[in-house]
Order: sequence, then C-alpha cells, then structure tokens
Amino acid sequence: MKEYRGRIAGIQASRGGVPKLPLESAEVTVEGLSVDRQADRKAHGGPLRALCLYSTEVIAKLAAEGHDIAPGHLGENITIEGIDWTQVKPGARMKLGAEVECEITTFTQPCWKNAHWFSDGDISRILQERNPGFSRVYARVLATGNIGTGDDVVLTVEAASERIGRQQPRTFRWAPPA
Repeated sequence: MKEYRGRIAGIQASRGGVPKLPLESAEVTVEGLSVDRQADRKAHGGPLRALCLYSTEVIAKLAAEGHDIAPGHLGENITIEGIDWTQVKPGARMKLGAEVECEITTFTQPCWKNAHWFSDGDISRILQERNPGFSRVYARVLATGNIGTGDDVVLTVEAASERIGRQQPRTFRWAPPA
C-alpha cells in the first residue's frame, strides 16, 4: 500500500446547485455534508456519491488555462491540496481529519450546469476519459464525523496485486470419491 498526505484546503456546500460556498467546518454523515443539498438527486448525491472531492492544484491549472474556476464552482464539497490527483482513483481510501474515512467510488461525469465556468463551454475538459487526472471524484463515507479546513488528509492506494490477492480466496480441489 502507498500513502499520500495532504490537507483539506476548502469545504463547500449549498442549498442545491453551484457554486457551493465555503465553510470552515462541517459534519460528514453517510449522505455527505449535513448542510449540503443537491438540486438533482438522480445525478448527484446518495450513499455512493456522498462526497464530491477535487484538487486545488487541478483547479489552479484550469484557472491558468483561462477558465473561471475556483473552489466550489464545480460542485465539489471538499478541495484537497498536496496530493497527486492522478493517484485518486476508485477503490482508494481517504482519511479526512481525525474521524472521517471515505472510499473513492467513481470519477464524476461533468455536469452541463458547469459549462459557463469554462472559457469555451467545453465541460469535457474535466472528463476522466479525455483528460486523466482532471476529474472530480465521488466517495462513499465509511466513518462519519467532523472535518475542518486545514485538517490532514491521508490517501491510501492499494496495488492491484494486493487487492486481487485479498479478494481471491484460495481454491481447494478435493479428490473425487473412489
């Protein structure tokens, strides 16, 4: 297993829609931030998409390209700094602060409501299939608690061989009856 360390740079929430606005701290439940809402529950939210996470470094790269992007604009609840975002993949686990643990479930699909933040309106700029390492991610919450801006973040990534070895039980073959 490999660990990467960073910190929570921002916590964002809204009553539904974007941009999500900054908070100093928040309670994290199995449904996500207790104070956050999603306007479209078919596309966002729920236990497997409880948190939307993003990187401050990726946001800075997008802004440097001329896109009007800032923390919370793309609907992320938590912005993280100091972690190599290319390592944040489904199956990885993340500890947020002292209490909260989550597991990355999927890369997010860009939402059409975010098109106006992009200089050319092309939301595929943050589509994982086209631009690996630029996608936001969804996570499910494994352990609830409170988080605050500045809290430590630890990302744990398992090698495929470790995961497969753990998931594949040894097969025993019994001799046929005589």
